[in-house]
Amino acid sequence: MTGVPRAIASWRARQRVSPSWTALVALILALMMLPVITISVLALAPTENIWPHLASTVLPRSVKETVLLMLGVGVLTLVIGTATAWFVTMYRFPGRVIVDRLLVIPLAMPTYIVAYCYGDLFDYAGPIQTWLRAVFGWTSARDYWFPEIRSLTGGIFVLSMVLYPYVYLTARASFVQQSVCVLEVARTLGRTALGTFWSVALPLARPALAAGVALALMECLNDLGAVQYLGIETLTISVYTTWLHRSNLGGAAQLAAVILFFVVVLFAAERIARGSGRFHHTTGRYRSIPFSDVEGWRGYVAALICLLPFVLGFLVPFGVLLSPTLRYASEAIDSGFWQTAWNSVMLSAIAALLAVLCALLLAYAQRVTSNKFTRTAVQIAGLGYAIPGTVLALGLLIPLATFDNMVDALARGTFGVSTGLLLSGSVAALVLAYTIRFLAVSLGSVEAGLQRISPNLDAAARTLGQSSLSTLWRVHMPLLVPALGAGGLLVFVDSMKELPATLLLRPFNFETLATQVYNFAVLEQFEHAAPGALTIVAVGLIPVLLLHRAVAGGRAGTGSGP
Repeated sequence: MTGVPRAIASWRARQRVSPSWTALVALILALMMLPVITISVLALAPTENIWPHLASTVLPRSVKETVLLMLGVGVLTLVIGTATAWFVTMYRFPGRVIVDRLLVIPLAMPTYIVAYCYGDLFDYAGPIQTWLRAVFGWTSARDYWFPEIRSLTGGIFVLSMVLYPYVYLTARASFVQQSVCVLEVARTLGRTALGTFWSVALPLARPALAAGVALALMECLNDLGAVQYLGIETLTISVYTTWLHRSNLGGAAQLAAVILFFVVVLFAAERIARGSGRFHHTTGRYRSIPFSDVEGWRGYVAALICLLPFVLGFLVPFGVLLSPTLRYASEAIDSGFWQTAWNSVMLSAIAALLAVLCALLLAYAQRVTSNKFTRTAVQIAGLGYAIPGTVLALGLLIPLATFDNMVDALARGTFGVSTGLLLSGSVAALVLAYTIRFLAVSLGSVEAGLQRISPNLDAAARTLGQSSLSTLWRVHMPLLVPALGAGGLLVFVDSMKELPATLLLRPFNFETLATQVYNFAVLEQFEHAAPGALTIVAVGLIPVLLLHRAVAGGRAGTGSGP
């Protein structure tokens, strides 16, 4: 059997791969890095330097609000996600399997929609405060105290209730794969159940928890609609207002550079939190998890407590959306709902196809070339998800507008006609932004699919005279259909929900479901936005459940779920 790996290694050493694969990777990398390069150049050499003003007035509050928001969301998502994941993994209680599925569903809710729902519910004119005033005879807000949802605390609550599934999924996957023997040894040495969790299970899950919190904080840093509605002046809001309200691209780019610095710090913190340790099984034998039964009324109480994040993160907002959707559905259809929905579907589908294509080319180039440049370039190209949509829009607008101006000048000078805006302010700009931002989502799925394909197939195809491109088309593509479909579906749903980049790069008089919901919320007409918001949520449900099945579907070495 050792001869087969040696033969494959010898074939790989002898095979000659066209340098066009490396060139293609370099081209895609340049496209992915275009926004970052633009922001850096514009921030260092702005046409009008207002940095001293920004540093003394805007930046201190924006940095403070951003840091406090991220700290609050990070702590709350870590506690909720870890606690629920551990309890669902290690304890058996009534409805445990259903609770496990329901806990990931809030991920289908965009943060801005949840913020609008809670704002509508808890505002002074909302149903809760109106009911309280009617019951207790209060006549004004001075007569009683009520928590303010449009505040930093409200923002931490809203974002945490939507983003905790990132931590839940990674923690659940980690707890499912941990060695039962290690946990039992801790118990035989006198550790209580809580002590075993704190001293053994939690340290082993540290890399997974760090990854989940990092994902939640990236979404927190990217958010525009929720924080703007709740009155939180984050760095993203400062970029938005400096660009659109103060009409200063240089200042917006300088603030965007600060956001990129936050992204770098977040990546570094995530790596540090992971630590240098590596944990793995030393045996091929896996034992089923010995569940602790929680019976009687305690079991039902445990189920209700575990369901609380689902209720707050999905069920309450869904209930707020349902009534106005039923009331205004016909009005929404008459006012262009289908056109808006088509715009969203069309953009998301094109972006999904392009992202999957780029991911396939990158992953396959890494497989056939296997040089250091390609590996590094693929890793860097997959970091677009960390770039907030506002920063991405700013970084794309300048080079696309420059390209349009160059083409227009050339056309005027040569043919005497104006080409107008070809890319900037067009659907193409939106598709490019979606592709850059969500490439990492499809890349992970495609890489996982390629890893399951034996190198023997490559060797056999090449010895039969197939080129690397024809091998990809005739051998790998049919085997990668599930992975390509899963990656495309995730990109499609993320593109449907994307608000910041869509808001800033869309053509004039071009609406998507996300921007329509945003516009109605800004006008305090959220009831008219409910049909579009509910459509976005419904589209996002299926991939969220598929993601749960993929991440926490079963324990290695066993044929069943945990």
